Amino acid sequence: MSDAPKSPRRSTAWFGGSDRAAFLHRSWMKGQGHPDDMFDGRPIIGICNTWSDLTPCNAHFRALAERIKRGVYEAGGFPVEFPVSSLGEPTMRPTTMLFRNLVSMDVEEAIRAHPIDGVVLMVGCDKTTPALMMGAASCDLPTLVLSGGPMLNGKFRGHDIGSGTDVFRFMDALKTGDMLLAEVSEAESGMTRSIGHCMTMGTASSMASMVEAIGMGLPDNATIPAADTRRWRLAQLVGRRIVGMVEEDLTFSKVVDRRSIENAIRVNAALGGSTNAVLHLLALAGRLEIDLTLDDWDRLGRDVPTIVNLKPSGDYLMEDFYYAGGIPGVIRRLGEAGLLHRDAATVNGRTIWENNSEAPIYNEDVIRPFERSLMASGGVVVLRGNIAENGAIMKPSAATPRLSQHRGRAIVFDSIEEYRARIDDPELDIDADSIMVLRNCGPTGYPGMPEVGNMGLPAKLLRQGVKDMVRISDARMSGTAYGTVILHCAPEAAVGGGLALVQEGDIIEVDVANRRLHLDVAPDVLEQRRAAWTPPAPGMTSGYQYMHASHVLQADRGADLDFLVGRRGAAVPREST
Repeated sequence: MSDAPKSPRRSTAWFGGSDRAAFLHRSWMKGQGHPDDMFDGRPIIGICNTWSDLTPCNAHFRALAERIKRGVYEAGGFPVEFPVSSLGEPTMRPTTMLFRNLVSMDVEEAIRAHPIDGVVLMVGCDKTTPALMMGAASCDLPTLVLSGGPMLNGKFRGHDIGSGTDVFRFMDALKTGDMLLAEVSEAESGMTRSIGHCMTMGTASSMASMVEAIGMGLPDNATIPAADTRRWRLAQLVGRRIVGMVEEDLTFSKVVDRRSIENAIRVNAALGGSTNAVLHLLALAGRLEIDLTLDDWDRLGRDVPTIVNLKPSGDYLMEDFYYAGGIPGVIRRLGEAGLLHRDAATVNGRTIWENNSEAPIYNEDVIRPFERSLMASGGVVVLRGNIAENGAIMKPSAATPRLSQHRGRAIVFDSIEEYRARIDDPELDIDADSIMVLRNCGPTGYPGMPEVGNMGLPAKLLRQGVKDMVRISDARMSGTAYGTVILHCAPEAAVGGGLALVQEGDIIEVDVANRRLHLDVAPDVLEQRRAAWTPPAPGMTSGYQYMHASHVLQADRGADLDFLVGRRGAAVPREST
């Protein structure tokens, strides 16, 4: 056991002393079999677990939690596991993004309300990572993040297939008759063949990578496959290290500052990472009171090439990425090119450069040198214009270069239901040069901003060999998706943004090089349309969805709830008895 602390820990307010409250707190905890000396002032470590049968990505978290506990005990701490709501992309409707902020409240209040000196966040499926980090950031205790790891590579008829990315391809092939339903069913069984989250560079893998890039996870946190026992070993090391962080008073805000966030933005560009990372890092920065904008994303990513050859931008999957050298290899490449704040802190007490400066790279087709990059400028592009006054984003590494400068006729869908009803109608007046527009799918309008922005192409155009079209929306898209898709239009249509004024047949201009997204309609005509526009009726007039729609910020500010921005700390609450 470690030496007695020099100053009382937060948990001492519950378990120290001889008054009635301390007697009750200790007595009830002893009912679980904890001996007297567990209450001697040693660090109490909360293990925030998002295990759920309804979140397949996190199905192995019970076993991982036991490994964390083992490490905590070894370092002289007292581990206490507690559950919070779990966000499972495969099962939740209307979208997990609706509940990210709710879970962040669950996490924040659970940490603050309990006798916890430091916390381990167990994250995996897409929104569990930002939700837990946002809640913990607002408390600002010593915090360490453990990701659950990606699945093993999917397999189908002798080929590797990737979650999400290949699903979109299979669905297009089913539409055109190039695949049979029986073949799709066979692929379905081979795609998800182990525990873990998506093994493409989707949102889950991107956010696990962001954890490592901002210094909140130990090296290799992002890429060790969930089924690999090295993930268990990492969990045990996490348990040991969080006790040390409490001893050092190494809090969340002492690890993550603006340098850390800028490093993460550049790592995301090098990865061809998910556009969802934009929302989540904006929201996390808001919780930490770090000034971060969409312009920072555009500026910091422009000179970063995409060097990681993973689906959806490239060829490989997360298992291959781990064997090739993982995030440490990417950080080394960026640091050697002068694209990294080398002095940024990390949870193990060393700088990001001290951790990664000698990281090996075993496969240069997976982690490529700059001169053989997938794309010379891989960062997220921010477009502005009268459709998106406050910005919209696009992922160049997943787009078709020839469509980066394009004019086309708008085909407008007011809802995802209208899109599904019309898209495969043979009479739909659409061609390869048209621009598909989907609206009322933003943070307020859906509500929650679903991953429907990468609208599938019409069957009749797929049969003609059309592979990509420009698509614009106020929605999100899965990090596993691909195509020339412009997302997160802000302000969204449901609150009167420019997207609400587009009419079928209008000409839209996209000019990525000049960061322009323009509706070619005269200003006086747009004003007439605005005067005639009425907002859609809210889906609910009470309950959480109503609260969310009433307080959610727009996508350019991370879609957090306005009253959750900032740090509130973790002062000891008033007594309960």
